Amino acid sequence: MIDTIAESIVTLNEAARSLPHRRAGRPVHLSCIYRWSQVGVKGIRLETVQIGGTRCTSREALQRFFDALTAQAEHRPVPQSARTTVARRKQIAEAERRLAQAGI
Repeated sequence: MIDTIAESIVTLNEAARSLPHRRAGRPVHLSCIYRWSQVGVKGIRLETVQIGGTRCTSREALQRFFDALTAQAEHRPVPQSARTTVARRKQIAEAERRLAQAGI
């Protein structure tokens, strides 16, 4: 899941422009990024988040997507989405709050 506070958010269009060119030197098209987020590639989907009326991703989500594709291509276990430090701290704080409410 994308952490909008800790990760570098980019629009899908910005993400497409930031990637290296593909076959025949053509740039990655916006529709390709959108397809990665909706359909995925070999069962792996690019994480996105809706910010207002704009669909966005993050540089970190792109890295996780590429890492998973590479691991699959190399027949390694596909890595689970790494939790961000900020997200993990929020989860711990929420668990501690629930324990305190329960008197544990």
